[in-house]
Amino acid sequence: MAGESNQLPDIRDALYDYFGFDSLRTGQDEVVEAVMEGRDALAIMPTGGGKSLCYQLPALCREGVTIVVSPLIALMKDQVDALQARNIPAAAINSSLGEDEYRQVMAAFRHGELKIVYVAPERFSQPGFMNALQSQRISLLAVDEAHCLSQWGHDFRPDYLRLGRARRELGYPQTIALTATATQAVRNDILTTLELRDPAVIISGFARENLDFKISRCDSHDEKYKRIQAVVDEWKTGIIYCATRKSVIRVFEEISKRHINAVAYHAGMTDEEREFSQNAFISGRADVVVATNAFGMGIDRADVRFVIHFDIPGSVEAYYQEAGRAGRDGKTAVCELLFNHVDLKTQEFFYEGSNPPVQTIRMLYNLLCLRCDAETHELLMPIEALAAELGGSKNSMAVSSALTVLIHAGAVSRFDVPGTNTRGTRVTDPARQFKDLGIDREALEEKARRDHAKIDAITRYAYSSSCRQMWILDYFGETGSAPCGHCDQCSPPEAVDADELQGEEKTILLKALSGVARASRHLPDGSWEPIYGRGKIMDMLRGAKNANMHRFLTELSTYGILCQLTDARMKALFRAMHDAGLLQTSGGEMPLVTLSPKGEDVMLGKQRAVVSREGWAAPQPVKRTAAHARFRDIVGIPTLDEELLARLKELRRDLAADQHVPAFRIMSNETLMLLAMYKPTTREAALELKLKGIGPFTAKRYLSRFTALIKDYLEQ
Repeated sequence: MAGESNQLPDIRDALYDYFGFDSLRTGQDEVVEAVMEGRDALAIMPTGGGKSLCYQLPALCREGVTIVVSPLIALMKDQVDALQARNIPAAAINSSLGEDEYRQVMAAFRHGELKIVYVAPERFSQPGFMNALQSQRISLLAVDEAHCLSQWGHDFRPDYLRLGRARRELGYPQTIALTATATQAVRNDILTTLELRDPAVIISGFARENLDFKISRCDSHDEKYKRIQAVVDEWKTGIIYCATRKSVIRVFEEISKRHINAVAYHAGMTDEEREFSQNAFISGRADVVVATNAFGMGIDRADVRFVIHFDIPGSVEAYYQEAGRAGRDGKTAVCELLFNHVDLKTQEFFYEGSNPPVQTIRMLYNLLCLRCDAETHELLMPIEALAAELGGSKNSMAVSSALTVLIHAGAVSRFDVPGTNTRGTRVTDPARQFKDLGIDREALEEKARRDHAKIDAITRYAYSSSCRQMWILDYFGETGSAPCGHCDQCSPPEAVDADELQGEEKTILLKALSGVARASRHLPDGSWEPIYGRGKIMDMLRGAKNANMHRFLTELSTYGILCQLTDARMKALFRAMHDAGLLQTSGGEMPLVTLSPKGEDVMLGKQRAVVSREGWAAPQPVKRTAAHARFRDIVGIPTLDEELLARLKELRRDLAADQHVPAFRIMSNETLMLLAMYKPTTREAALELKLKGIGPFTAKRYLSRFTALIKDYLEQ
């Protein structure tokens, strides 16, 4: 095709001949028009919106070669394979190429035989490659996944920062930057770093009308597995994202036991293993893939009916991009986040690993200078060993991040050791003092602030009670949208009106709201200020007597007014109140709970509310026949008190947790059932019963705790 300028196709002809389309989608047409007019452009289009066509199509209709910067080898391969299948001369240049392959691709490039070349961002730091680029006519530079060049972005990659300088060295070729998720701050970074001139900024909109967003609050992994099973049963095909490799393995093993046709994918697998999993999912041989965020860019399976996040992601941008891989065929799909606040600890760990303090960077540099070879200035020591040498239980991820800072400061470089899988570190000048490296402390602090702001934002989203789609659109700066009408906030689960609750159920709801109010501060303007977290308020309502209970809470009139509720029922009640918009929760590391205006109105009887009864409503009494009752009376068998049994199990669980032993080591289920039947209120009374499972050791160490609980229960 090179050298055939008089035969270059028209846009419409190329669209139909190569891609089989009669017209472009809304959004695509604006971007292609801007490119064909010769303008720089920033295109923000939703996942599945057809971003790649915006540079591939113009590439076929213009002289020269289009260079596409892409962050993932797998993404490049998929794109190149698809282009070559359409008889479009394309190739990729990345680390997966052998020496012979690289020479062949570069020869074809120099001879003008390629129209589209995908390039890994690190190549732009190599003088030889830059010289080759300068010798060719570059018709367009396309920067895919452009959010990677912004430290405000969710997937920042330092190699992308070189693109601004590279663009200057190439004489400012026409450039288009493309991404699916970009806040205003990220857009500004893209425009500034790439130095785009009078760019056309085209935002196709972030809304995905066919996606149903939902947050399911899960207090345990078992609850998460049950939700996964329910979603898979209903929707069949989808992606389950996990925060860590360990989580991927655990979830994959668990759902495999449930006979779900799944594969796993994470960066710790070999290339062959990842390729097998990816191909199995894309081809439809596997219904579900359990993966870290290493899986996703460029995944072109249209019938992904669900995306589940097993753990909370690190940012709203990451969540929306990953969730957006569902429903690319335009049909309804679900995006569900299984939320437990405890999961935020993982993201805090990642935050600390990505933002090492200057002190850690200094200690690492001094260690490298001290330990490197006197002649070669090289050191062969893995990251884990460096972390151990630094001491203080250093996060190895933080050491790796500190090493990256030193690399970009020009203080050190990394190299592969031939014939091994080991990487070494070379110190540029061991005599150079750390203070002379020019480390930008303010920039590091700003990055840390930005990263923590991302965690705060996704936490606020998880606790929000407004339309999920509207919340996300507002986050990206797209205001004025209407409620989607089909997320979990717009269409709450099966529920009943609170005013229609009868007897005990209505009383329980109003008592819980009153307890939240008493544990909050009522401000002069009529609003409520939270003071305590959910756990403290629940303990107060149940009348807990643990050492962590604040004295203020024990003196409230609502202390112990819901002592009949088990821990599980109390959690379900609070979940239902939150889902109904009766409570509002602050974000942050320690979220606090208070009443929403709607919750106050319901408490005061001014407004009706829809509240799910699931999990907390009064259990139905077990029906006993007259014959059954007579039999128990004749043989003298007392009735099992289910509510008491639940409380005894909770006490056993707490004791086991405190002593780091399995629960059965404290007392067996059978023994707890006997206690819940005979209800001894003193240690002596229990010993007289000679109950199975209570020997001298158990009696001495634990029995008094259980009989005291029984006594309190009977008195209440």
